[in-house]
Amino acid sequence: MANETESILTTCGREAGQAELEHAREVIQLCRGVSRKELALTLCEHWGWVSPTGGLQERACAKLLEKWEVAGLIRLPEKDKRKQRLSLGQRSFAVTARTAEQEPICCELAQLQPVWLEVIHGREATALWSEYVSSYHPLGCKRTIGCTLRYFISSERGRLGCLLMGNAAVALAVRDKWIGWSRQERLAHLPWVINNQRLLLFPWVRVPHLVSHVLGQLARRVQGDWEARWGYRPVLMETFVDPAHYRGVGYRAAGWLLLGQSTGEGIRRGQHTYQTTPKMIFVRPLTPDFRVQLGSAEANATRCVQAEQETVAAKAKAKTKAKASKPAVGDRASRKSASGGPGTARGARD
Repeated sequence: MANETESILTTCGREAGQAELEHAREVIQLCRGVSRKELALTLCEHWGWVSPTGGLQERACAKLLEKWEVAGLIRLPEKDKRKQRLSLGQRSFAVTARTAEQEPICCELAQLQPVWLEVIHGREATALWSEYVSSYHPLGCKRTIGCTLRYFISSERGRLGCLLMGNAAVALAVRDKWIGWSRQERLAHLPWVINNQRLLLFPWVRVPHLVSHVLGQLARRVQGDWEARWGYRPVLMETFVDPAHYRGVGYRAAGWLLLGQSTGEGIRRGQHTYQTTPKMIFVRPLTPDFRVQLGSAEANATRCVQAEQETVAAKAKAKTKAKASKPAVGDRASRKSASGGPGTARGARD
């Protein structure tokens, strides 16, 4: 049978071609009546599509199936209209007494110390965190998708703010160029980049340098916290800052690098376009060899050249050292005479 489809590089970095298409058709035929989600999960299990956290790549598989359906290659079960009505947009929370404004905290950072990050666990703490963010963050609290990690910023004087880490932007031209990623490298290694999606200090907290201090703590501990929650260690952080409202002073002071601005073109899903405004893009490496760990072919090639140069230099240094430590012929003869060697014996016979 001739190929009906070319190999497709999916959003999880896996390739899917004619063999996967035929297998999907068989599963659709055998599993009539199952939902699209159950179908995608089944195919992920068959194909071994697993994320770094060990979960199945259901969303990537679902997108692939929808592409094949649009191309007329398969026919999927009808979508559940009840689930279609559920929005992934902003969520509202009733403001209760527990998140009401408190007495102002206006002091120097040294007077407030110690300040620490508190990882959120459990439904009750997550609901409280969400209520704070919904009440006081300009972007509100939205439903999160994928891996996330929430923190409270805390001190002995109470909670000071909230912080959220989550999935990185799927495609970001200035970031991808800076890393040295091809499209395939990006899709395969994107989970190791995480995004600081929310950083909130409560309006009654006014402490100079607190933001940079918190971001410094985050850089030192987020790898361990993420590994404890999701089973692997990220190597790069990113974030977006709206230049219309902020300058990113805290990020700069904490060692984050400004790469440039996003295009502001928004995201396109099917026929829908979600408009946005240009944002400043900051990044913060969590390990010196982050480019190599992110699979950049350019970085790997540079590393190979550097390793070869170091090897050549080490050999040359060893050769020079060996030559310098080797005694001259005259020196060798003198040492032999002084020690009663063959030279001394000949002198005695003469």
